[in-house]
Amino acid sequence: MSTESYRVIKRPIITEKSTMLKELANKLVFEVDRRANKIEIKRAVETVFKVKVDNVHTINMKGKRIRYGRFVSKKPDWKKAVVTLAEGERVEYFDSV
Repeated sequence: MSTESYRVIKRPIITEKSTMLKELANKLVFEVDRRANKIEIKRAVETVFKVKVDNVHTINMKGKRIRYGRFVSKKPDWKKAVVTLAEGERVEYFDSV
């Protein structure tokens, strides 16, 4: 496993919606590097989790505005990737979630 794969995948996103996607459609959701493209994301997921990836969808998420008293700030923008695994593939890491 190269460190390049870990640079691309930052963290899994575990929410109710992503858990339903995992169970019903065999899809995983990750926060990825904003500069990464679909090919790099596919290669990183296949390398780290040792599975076959069918499809990758990416979404650029806008950071939310936050108020600290009278001051307004903004969280950074980030990129989300929805990865569809091939038929019969499973990621054991997420089975206990």
